Amino acid sequence: MAEADLQSQKKPQQQDPMFARVVLQQCISARLQIRPATADSSAEFVQIREGLVVHTCFCRGATAETVAKLATKVLNARVFKPEDSEKAISVLNLPGDVLIVPQATLGGRLKGNVLQYHRNLAKDESLKLYTDFVELCTKTVGDNNNRYGYGCQVFGGTYGNRQVLSMETNGPHSNIVEI
Repeated sequence: MAEADLQSQKKPQQQDPMFARVVLQQCISARLQIRPATADSSAEFVQIREGLVVHTCFCRGATAETVAKLATKVLNARVFKPEDSEKAISVLNLPGDVLIVPQATLGGRLKGNVLQYHRNLAKDESLKLYTDFVELCTKTVGDNNNRYGYGCQVFGGTYGNRQVLSMETNGPHSNIVEI
């Protein structure tokens, strides 16, 4: 049997399961609308200075352990390269702010011409993990602030709502991280 025939008979390799996907984007500043304007109130926004925008999606099988691993990876990812240094540094070393944006569309997979979201975690479970992720990042950045005297902040978006994001970058520098 020819080698090409043997290759076609082999089963495709199983991919490791993906429990979370994030897109990390460096920014000079970012602003996120967390509540739209209503008849009774104006729109509400959160804003960060230089730092990291983290678009976040949790998939089936994600757990509290996934949240802990993801927070560690995101906050320690060396994605910033200061002009005065040859080494890349993390947002914790920058120091920089963090804006975490829930984005369920990151779990989509294109099948034909249609995006499908079958691997996304159920909305209530994903909301819990997203909230835990924001809280863990806030605690970690706060501990880092206390240790080094930084004044960095973490903000989270509003889960389950459309949100308006505006961002100024010095790149673009976007990185995808999957766990």
